Amino acid sequence: MRVAIAADHAGYPLKQDLVPFLKAQGHDVLDLGAHVVDPNDDYPDFAKAVTDAVVSGQAKRGIVVCGSGVGAGIAANKVHGIRAGVCHDTYLAHQGVEHDDMNVLCIGGRIIGIEVAKEIVTAFLKAEFSGEERHARRLNKLKAMEQKALKAPITRR
Repeated sequence: MRVAIAADHAGYPLKQDLVPFLKAQGHDVLDLGAHVVDPNDDYPDFAKAVTDAVVSGQAKRGIVVCGSGVGAGIAANKVHGIRAGVCHDTYLAHQGVEHDDMNVLCIGGRIIGIEVAKEIVTAFLKAEFSGEERHARRLNKLKAMEQKALKAPITRR
């Protein structure tokens, strides 16, 4: 599977360990950075790079690593067609795909170690959307919410 992956400075060390693991598992990896540690980089830039690759079809799935996974998840979910989830265990990683058609995995480089990350990534990439009626119905509701949000005016706080 073609997988896009990126990380900010906080996720960089974990990403650097995940890339060779993914390649060893037979995946075609699109490494979208960071390629050096820069404490001034910003996770939304890397989430955008991964989500652009997934939405355009350059990659089937994406992985974004930041410090906690939360910022990357928030940023990724701003992109039309992306269903990102923060997952720090294998159940969430496969269930998010099977039930919710999750296409971007967000993980925290400061939260989990490489061995747990490998298990989570494996669960995410092996899972497939179930297509069950109840899951398809819910996915369609999510897509309708997304369409409505695209048409709504932007309000400022």
